[in-house]
Amino acid sequence: MNRFALFAAGLILSATVSMAGEKSVMHCFAYTPIAEATQADWDAFNKATGELPTKIKGIKRVWHGKLARPLAQYSLTTQDAEARKKIMADGKGTTDVAVTRREYGVCMEFENEAAFKAYGADPAHKEWEAVYGKVRRPGTTTYQIIGQ
Repeated sequence: MNRFALFAAGLILSATVSMAGEKSVMHCFAYTPIAEATQADWDAFNKATGELPTKIKGIKRVWHGKLARPLAQYSLTTQDAEARKKIMADGKGTTDVAVTRREYGVCMEFENEAAFKAYGADPAHKEWEAVYGKVRRPGTTTYQIIGQ
């Protein structure tokens, strides 16, 4: 019985240690589509995005599509730097506000932070950016989630 308990404890410990390796990274961004994008542009973007895990080392999965609820991004349009600082510091003041609607999104799961940091320099990423640029306005709302 003692040997079985020791074996079971060793098995549990080794399983726990093997799962405590590098943490995956989820890189997500929302973007605003351009009206001029053709169906062929969207088809090329969907195909290229779906192929990213086969072309860039370290990408495990990719999700992409229309957001269930678009995100609204607000930005101050004042050109007066001092007025902008005051508004940002205490939330008081007046200015015009621009609203950008992010209607589509992409999430890429990377094996670890090193893979995430390396993907931007990959030649396949540059090719993908050229296709992505045909369906979206410049600028994104981007964030990364590091697995626990």
